[in-house]
Amino acid sequence: MARAAESAGAFTSVPEAATFCDMIELVRTNDAVLISYIEALLRDAGLEFLVADQNMSVLEGSLGVLPRRVLVASDDLDEAKALLADAGIGGEVYRK
Repeated sequence: MARAAESAGAFTSVPEAATFCDMIELVRTNDAVLISYIEALLRDAGLEFLVADQNMSVLEGSLGVLPRRVLVASDDLDEAKALLADAGIGGEVYRK
């Protein structure tokens, strides 16, 4: 199943089912370039992540209005935040 989702572009790094519900929002943005950069950083660091709401463009008409969310495993949140800070984009971390 993970391969099918990955090949469909739905996920970049598919978390295990047990940790899937323990995901925390790291970044919320509609900047596709920023999301790609964050995906590369997280993938290279070996962190589990999920980009949610990528397919919402079908509903919005591909205008890029609705933000996408990058979620990371709760155990990796501090490491992911540090990774973004080291890359100079720590200000993009989502704060509730």
